[in-house]
Amino acid sequence: MSKYQSVRGTRDLLGKTKKTFRSIEHIAYETAQNYGFQEIETPIFEFSEIFHRAMGETSDAVSKETYTFKDRGDDSITLRPEGTAGVVRAYVSEGLAQNNPNKLYYYGPMFRYERPQKGRYRQFYQIGVEVLGLENPLADVECIDLAYSILKKLQLQNRCQLEINTLGDTESRHNYRQALVDFLTPLKSQLSADSQVRLEKNPLRILDSKDENDRKLIANAPQMENYLSETSKKFFETVLHGLTELNIPYKVNPKLVRGLDYYCHTVFEFVTTELGAQGALLAGGRYDGLVETLGGAKTPGVGWASGVDRLTDLLESTMNLETRKPVSIITLGDKALTVGLKIARDLRAKNTYCEVFMTGNFKKKLEKANKLQTEKAILIFEQENGSMEFKIKDFSTGTETATTLEAIQKM
Repeated sequence: MSKYQSVRGTRDLLGKTKKTFRSIEHIAYETAQNYGFQEIETPIFEFSEIFHRAMGETSDAVSKETYTFKDRGDDSITLRPEGTAGVVRAYVSEGLAQNNPNKLYYYGPMFRYERPQKGRYRQFYQIGVEVLGLENPLADVECIDLAYSILKKLQLQNRCQLEINTLGDTESRHNYRQALVDFLTPLKSQLSADSQVRLEKNPLRILDSKDENDRKLIANAPQMENYLSETSKKFFETVLHGLTELNIPYKVNPKLVRGLDYYCHTVFEFVTTELGAQGALLAGGRYDGLVETLGGAKTPGVGWASGVDRLTDLLESTMNLETRKPVSIITLGDKALTVGLKIARDLRAKNTYCEVFMTGNFKKKLEKANKLQTEKAILIFEQENGSMEFKIKDFSTGTETATTLEAIQKM
């Protein structure tokens, strides 16, 4: 075995796994197009400040998990740990506001330094969407509907549950933050070290703590719903009514806050019980203040991202992937092989999948073609006088029928 291995937390995508990845991305891309989303691709690294400002210094993704380094120009660079901040940076720097609303779709690798486990990798892949410039709560509904449509096409809608909550507007968050601080301050010494820091900087993040003792302490914490402004209540009611009208089942989870600092109003996750602790398949929410944080004008936004690795873990054993069956070209003789390559080039130009076998005797080539589930093969035999004999072999019946080069060229 080679002493060189892939870096811990990364993996090579091969065979059926890669096919499943491509199939998921294709379904997501086609569905997003049906909803009017345009594709965007941002760099896999940005200036570190973009992620630090967008995601919050106290978020785990920034404080513990980012791949951050100094480049040769002494700039601090971070590999993207998520997609939203880069898309919003592009929205601001590319002047996309003049075309509002912007409905954007992306796919690509993300990077977080965290403990690798099933469904969690240090290089992982996400599909995601962002809607910028729409304040209407029904934009949230359309975003969730797109997510639900993709999950339905993947036949996962019955294997996961939509959980949803509201974080309210600025006024609501301010009032609730104070109530939470008042509740947790007497318990500060019992909180985990991370939550003690968050109590000072972003107490709502404590609700998202994975520490078991923290979770016990916040079990009786004040509920956000009791601090919502009338505007926030109406916003959330409109979202829930829209989901009901579209027959999208949901469960309100008052403890759901999401892990990043930029969320407001609607937050949601599609969760499954089939992947152990890594249960979130798709998650997102509204982030009306993020564009301002990154230097743009006040702009409402809502979006979500889904982990393709986790979707693949669920689908790999059940997804019915279409297998293209090749036209096999089996030759006898060096000159026949050259003729076979020419025929294959012309068929491939017509979008036909062709395999030309270059090794093994004639019998071995037939066996290889059969393994690829070839239904039809072109047999080319080089004669002693240098001429070529052509046959078509039907693998379902085993019959061979003589043919001509001209007939083959018309296939």
